[in-house]
Amino acid sequence: MEGHVRKRGAKWYYSFEAANVDGKRKRIERVGGRTKKEAEAALRKAIEEYENTGLHFEPTETSVADYMDYWFKNYVEVNCKYNTKTSYEGIIRNHIKPSLGIYKLKSLTPAILQEFVNNKYLTGLSKNHLTNIMAVLNGSLKYAVHPCEFIKTNPMQYVKYPKYEHSKTDIDHKVITDNELEKILERFPPETPYYMPIMIGYYTGCRIGEVMGLTWEDIDLEKEIICIDKILYKRKPNWYLGSTKTESSVRSIKIGKTLVVALRQHKKLQMENRLKYGQHFIQQYETEEIDEKTNEKIRRIHSLSVSVDTKMQPINMVCTKESGEIVTPDTFKYASRVIHYSLGILFNFHSLRHTHATLLIENGANIKDVQKRLGHSRIETTLNTYTHQTESMSNETVDIFEKVAKKKDGLPTKAK
Repeated sequence: MEGHVRKRGAKWYYSFEAANVDGKRKRIERVGGRTKKEAEAALRKAIEEYENTGLHFEPTETSVADYMDYWFKNYVEVNCKYNTKTSYEGIIRNHIKPSLGIYKLKSLTPAILQEFVNNKYLTGLSKNHLTNIMAVLNGSLKYAVHPCEFIKTNPMQYVKYPKYEHSKTDIDHKVITDNELEKILERFPPETPYYMPIMIGYYTGCRIGEVMGLTWEDIDLEKEIICIDKILYKRKPNWYLGSTKTESSVRSIKIGKTLVVALRQHKKLQMENRLKYGQHFIQQYETEEIDEKTNEKIRRIHSLSVSVDTKMQPINMVCTKESGEIVTPDTFKYASRVIHYSLGILFNFHSLRHTHATLLIENGANIKDVQKRLGHSRIETTLNTYTHQTESMSNETVDIFEKVAKKKDGLPTKAK
């Protein structure tokens, strides 16, 4: 009996022809390892076992990758709703298979799984995301114990959740100090793709989708105004320009000299990079599509080399990499992880928005102006979010009145 090995992605697969089933020849293909040599060895073993027993392998010899496919087909597909299926499929494909797929199911130990979980934690995954990954592992391995009886015990029962010192709310409400901002900008200077998003976020308080969705047509450097009327968002696997969070999120924001200078320098750098890359420079274009669910028109972004002849409408994005490729909320996650873990600064993009608003309120800005600048639809949202700052302002207001009142003559004196 002959077999074959081939490489798919980062892995090598082996395959061979098994016996006829219902008059049709059945082909068996499995992951053989990370190298051709490993796949060839796995092929020889699989053929030997098949010819000796009639089976290509015992259930306990199956890989984690194959078992996850088995569990998804026999349990998830049958028992779970659409959104759960989609979520589980993404977790299996993006996290479990790449790291654990090559292990034999019976070889998974609490130590291997704990290391996997710890590594995911260290890459900066949110608590909710890591919890979902661990739930998929626990549920699938529990099913392997019963009813499948592929393994005797579930090794996930011994795996501990990493301790998250800070909640998402803690990070969202983090105020970046001057010293911390200096460290961040030293790590991501103007020639890096993350400098401009950080500067815009810090100096305008805009949301990440609003910042990444900016085009140069939205910015008037002479009048020193940025217009927010759209966001960049993802519909897997493509990126789109869409409407803002609420109608009140459509706004014009006055910007200061610091950001204007940074934007002028960035625009100049973009032009230099366009000349440097020539025909290999990436240009963004947009096309109009119809949303099948809402029947609304949506704007899809296409990133193509300028050498490509197209009639699509070009758009000039502000936040781009050296090659012209767009910076997205997904790619910015790298910068967030570096700031959070390498620089040791509690951080996500929303920290910039919170810092901007906090500094304004603490330094006496009108709360109504802050509301408009942030794009909050209701002033209560601004007041509730920055309760501590507005309470501080209230106390300062009382102190101011007290000082003024004491300067006035003719005030009643203390009763004798």
